[in-house]
Amino acid sequence: MKRTLVITLLVGLCASAFAQRTPLPGKTLLVLPFQNNSKVPGLDWIGESFPEVLGPRLTGFFVIDRQERLHAFDRLGLPANLRPSRATAYEIAQAMDVDYIILGSYAYDGQSFSARAQVLDMEGLHLSQLVIASGSLPSLIQVETLLALNLMHILAPNLATSRSEFLSAQPAPRLDAFENYIRGLVATSRQEQIARFREAVRLNPAYTQAIFQLGKACYEGRDYAAAEGWLERIPKSDPLAREASFYLGISNYYLSQYEKAQNAFDFVASRLPLTEVYNNLGVVAGRRGQKSASEYFERAVEADPRDPDYRFNLAIALARNGDSAGAARQLRELLALRPLDGEAKTLLDALSRPPVMTGTATTTPTIKPAEVKLPLERIKRNYDEALFRQLAFELENLSEMKLADKPPREHAVFHVERGRALLNQGFMGEAEKQFHEAVTLDPSNAAAHLGMARILAADKPSEARAEARTALHLQASAEAYLLLAQLDLRDNNSAAAGDDVERALELEPANAAAVALKRDIAARLADKSHTLAPQ
Repeated sequence: MKRTLVITLLVGLCASAFAQRTPLPGKTLLVLPFQNNSKVPGLDWIGESFPEVLGPRLTGFFVIDRQERLHAFDRLGLPANLRPSRATAYEIAQAMDVDYIILGSYAYDGQSFSARAQVLDMEGLHLSQLVIASGSLPSLIQVETLLALNLMHILAPNLATSRSEFLSAQPAPRLDAFENYIRGLVATSRQEQIARFREAVRLNPAYTQAIFQLGKACYEGRDYAAAEGWLERIPKSDPLAREASFYLGISNYYLSQYEKAQNAFDFVASRLPLTEVYNNLGVVAGRRGQKSASEYFERAVEADPRDPDYRFNLAIALARNGDSAGAARQLRELLALRPLDGEAKTLLDALSRPPVMTGTATTTPTIKPAEVKLPLERIKRNYDEALFRQLAFELENLSEMKLADKPPREHAVFHVERGRALLNQGFMGEAEKQFHEAVTLDPSNAAAHLGMARILAADKPSEARAEARTALHLQASAEAYLLLAQLDLRDNNSAAAGDDVERALELEPANAAAVALKRDIAARLADKSHTLAPQ
């Protein structure tokens, strides 16, 4: 039922939040930690760094992340730090039902660092040729990225990305910060985790992965105030923002900051239809005295009717709204699923008490419902978007397969529409991939260039200006002129901005944004004239 609901919601979305650059027909891939063949001490941490670097760069696959890998190892009774043999790797891949598995090793002789890897194709039971990348130890991340490129040439032989484009696609953190980050991931104590992640952030203040892991470690240690401080630093456009906002919402909840908690969960719910998020929205709404709590819990029960906690929370909300019979029904359903739930049984007994007669011999008796003290709702602390990610990935590939035989221009339009939807939802990175793909498919698509301009405007204004002008050359639009006007204002060039706005109004005289910007520019020019006038 939960899977069906998620599929329905995904199909209804106009864009997937997990768009991939080089789509393949739904293949899953697992990168295992690499074997250390170095005789130089202190380099064991590098083995765990390969999944962290290779995974995001092996685009076009559903890559099993570290948390999923550790859960699988735990289910199989394997230690988290295992460096499996080829035979064990095969058994792991079978158990996890993956299509490809990446195996490798690395070595350092005091001068040169080298890495070797192979692809195990589970369907054909075929081990690929060996691929190698090497360089200096300080260039570790670049070596790993080159290895990823070599692997992509095996996994996707028609890959058109150049070496320079591949290397620049994902900026690397400082190596010392990266080392602390990886050592934090593999640390066995929370105290060491926090110390390592904190050092990584000190060395590289914009290192969002380290900031996130630091916030999550504080959250897991129930230091909710510290967790809040770190998690709220994750930009909403970052791929980690969804999970960060989930833990931020729970931290806010335990700090009794219910409005902030609701805002955090709302952010996640607007992007992912996760049942636990709807449940938590209901918990927070209940704390705030909002009747909408029951609607959130009903949605959670509909998505996952076999979760007793969702039924428990719905029963509380219904009882609070005066529907004792409905609450009792939910509790009976719950006890059928979890017979030993004492809290639910106590509440059901309380709701089932006969009404209380009040009054005296000289007054008219009245009937009042039995007084019931409602327990606290149950919040969900687990965050699991793996199911959603995999289904989104599958749907993405189905869309790409359907479009594979379409003309490039038609295919590009599809990516432009997806990019716009992602951009409107705040997924800057995913939107950029869509617009870039559209430009690659059809360089004459003005909307694709304009989308790229909107993405670049925040950090690369000169490149944004070039893309906007390319869009205007292909097709004049008020939106492109307005973007140029905003860039001009950022450069304190009000006169040029005014000219751009006038051109926008020539195309769309009733454009509200252009009219408002024209007023703003006129006010700026008036203030400037007043300032420059002789006193």
